[in-house]
Amino acid sequence: MIAIARVTVRASISQLIGGAGEETILARVGEGIVTSIGSAKSHKEVLENPDKISKLVLSRGLDSGTAFQILSIDIADVDVGANIGAKLQIDQASADLKVAEAKAEERRAMAVAVEQEMKAKAQEARAKVIEAEAEIPKAIAGAFASGNLGIMDYYKMQNVQADTEMRQSISGSGKGGTTTAK
Repeated sequence: MIAIARVTVRASISQLIGGAGEETILARVGEGIVTSIGSAKSHKEVLENPDKISKLVLSRGLDSGTAFQILSIDIADVDVGANIGAKLQIDQASADLKVAEAKAEERRAMAVAVEQEMKAKAQEARAKVIEAEAEIPKAIAGAFASGNLGIMDYYKMQNVQADTEMRQSISGSGKGGTTTAK
């Protein structure tokens, strides 16, 4: 609320020296107006009865100990100013939104990091498979040398592998037994 008031005072000659001055009266009246407006149930009550403010302020004896006597307080105008409560709520909502956006970005970044980690683990697993496949010819050679694998067994194994590759290519479920990275 924005209130404009006219204060009429009379100088008290006996209190002029040593008594509080004009600034004190204006400060006390201002405080009284703010208190009166603040204690109202709603801004509508203040707008409907501005004279109620002046009566409350006058009844408090704000001129005691001053060099002036307050004769009247006239509320010239009362307007609705900025809604500070709504502004604070908007600011709080904006701050909450920024916090939520930051948390969402953090979750997104974590998801990307986990995805990259999973890709690295898959790549590592593929490397281990390739490494193990490289050991097969050595194992076959060792089996030949030790006499555990004969030439006929080797040809039968080659025939089974070729047959399996052919069936996979016909069914469309494989590409010649080799794995490809995507």
